[in-house]
Amino acid sequence: MNNFPMRRALLFLIFALCAPLFGQTAAKLEVLLETPALSWEQAAAFVLEASDYEIPGMDSIPGDVAFQFAMEQKWLPKDIEPGANARLNGIALLLMRSFELKGGIFYRAAKSPHHAYRELVYRNVIRGNADPDMLVSGPQLLLMVNRILSMTEEEAVQ
Repeated sequence: MNNFPMRRALLFLIFALCAPLFGQTAAKLEVLLETPALSWEQAAAFVLEASDYEIPGMDSIPGDVAFQFAMEQKWLPKDIEPGANARLNGIALLLMRSFELKGGIFYRAAKSPHHAYRELVYRNVIRGNADPDMLVSGPQLLLMVNRILSMTEEEAVQ
């Protein structure tokens, strides 16, 4: 069964909604949509660009630089490898820290992946019956980033 028309429509919709917000190219979005399990390096690079974080002297942030920067900032769980598969609770921490989201009292006290995950579940960024240790695909990360961008835009309007 060929799902090319559906993929094309989904790509167009996501690109139309997200590209003006965080300047990703169509090629980067295509790669992201085709990735069933992101590496920490891929996730760090995408999230840093999506959050408009800039590293001085770089137009685009390579994955290895993004990963190293996120580790230095303590935006990722300890003891992970750049090429290892990214887990949902660690991605939650990366999203909370890179988008500078304020969390509840437990998140603010611990700034742990567990509490970041709980905060994003509470805010409906992470939906459904998700396991904190599950692998994160490209489309899942894209949806979470889109929800955070929508949420922060709504908060800015109010």
